[in-house]
Amino acid sequence: MYTTSIKYDGQLRTICKHNYSNSNLITDAPIDNMGKGESFSPTDLVVTALGSCILTIMGIYCQNNQLKFDTASIDVLKVMDSNPRRISKIDLNLTIKNDWSDETLIKVLNAVKSCPVMKSLNDNIKISWKINS
Repeated sequence: MYTTSIKYDGQLRTICKHNYSNSNLITDAPIDNMGKGESFSPTDLVVTALGSCILTIMGIYCQNNQLKFDTASIDVLKVMDSNPRRISKIDLNLTIKNDWSDETLIKVLNAVKSCPVMKSLNDNIKISWKINS
């Protein structure tokens, strides 16, 4: 079974169906690229996948190591470049509110290096971090 099925819906919009769960999401072209910007753009989904993957990997690490993982969030800023149009920079602002030692925090953050989305991104994309704990 294919992971997703995507249908062009007109006016630079797609409807994406996750075939395992039957969940749907819509993408729109961004305002700066002839679209309405009424939903995630395809490049928004890329950086959103990165942020989601980072938090998921942290959760898996904590679960596997019996660590309490209560509160974490990540804000993601996508910076586009032109000629060719592409994601050139991703700024990540990670907030973690847990009662961890500095040593535990370092171990959890090191686990993030295994994020498959991050490993799939082009090396030309500059990724910067800010960590608030």
